[in-house]
Amino acid sequence: MNKLLWAALVGMILVLGACGGGDDESGNGGESEDTGSEESSFDGDVAAAEEVYQQSCASCHGGDMEGNVGPALTEIGSKYSADEIQSIIQEGKGSMSAQNVEESDAELVASWLATME
Repeated sequence: MNKLLWAALVGMILVLGACGGGDDESGNGGESEDTGSEESSFDGDVAAAEEVYQQSCASCHGGDMEGNVGPALTEIGSKYSADEIQSIIQEGKGSMSAQNVEESDAELVASWLATME
């Protein structure tokens, strides 16, 4: 039972992490050290990752990754790698079911969420 709850929490965290990209875009000027380091480790398109997050993840993890039905994803990158996050998105974990997203979208969002620490 604990493993199921943990998996659900992780899955939700992953989904919510994608929504935090809005802050990353506003931090392009280097106003925040955390935002700058997140962007430097993410080679993808932040706006595209945020769009996928909003379409596929925000309903459970909240528009700002603060959590809703699912857990907050604001620090998911400190717990899971991009590959682990992508696996959770595609296969589900705990009470989170596998998400119906293109593999490329799952990879994009997972890479972006992995920068959320």
